[in-house]
Amino acid sequence: MSRDIVIQPLTATAFAPFGEVLEARGEPDRLINQGLCGRFHDLATIDIRDGRAGISLFRSETRALPYALEMVERHPLGSQAFVPMSFDPFLVIVAPEAGGIPGTPLAFRTAPGQGVNIACACWHGVLTPLHAPGLFAVIDRIGEGANLEEHWFDQPWTVRDA
Repeated sequence: MSRDIVIQPLTATAFAPFGEVLEARGEPDRLINQGLCGRFHDLATIDIRDGRAGISLFRSETRALPYALEMVERHPLGSQAFVPMSFDPFLVIVAPEAGGIPGTPLAFRTAPGQGVNIACACWHGVLTPLHAPGLFAVIDRIGEGANLEEHWFDQPWTVRDA
C-alpha cells in the first residue's frame, strides 16, 4: 500500500465529510454597517459538548514539503475552527473514521483567505502552516474533561504535491 498522500485543493464539497470551509465566496448574505460591509453569515457549526466556545491564538512553526505525517488527533467534545491571520495557504489533513482509528488520510491546501471548521471527533493532523508567521485564531471548546485523542501511525505517511 502506498504511503503517499497527494495534496488536493480545499473545496467545500471535498471537505464536507470532515467539517466546513470558511471563506468569503460569491456575494455576501447581507450588507451591514450602512451598506459598507458584507456579511457571509453562519458559515460553520460550532459544536461544543459540556463546555463553552473560546477563541485562542496559535502560533505554529512552518512545515516543508514533503511532510511526514506521523500522528493525527481528534477532539470528541468539540469542533475546532482554524482561521489564518494571514493570506498564506496551509495544509489541512483529515482522516475518515475506520472502526475507532483513522482511515487513510487526505490532505488539502487552502487558498488565500480560507479557513476550516473541523467537525467534532474528526481525525485531523496538527496545525500545518506552510509559510510564516503561522498565526491562527482558533475557535474551540474550553472546559474540563478529556478532549484529545491521538493516534500514531506505525509508519508515517508522506504528504506531497502532485
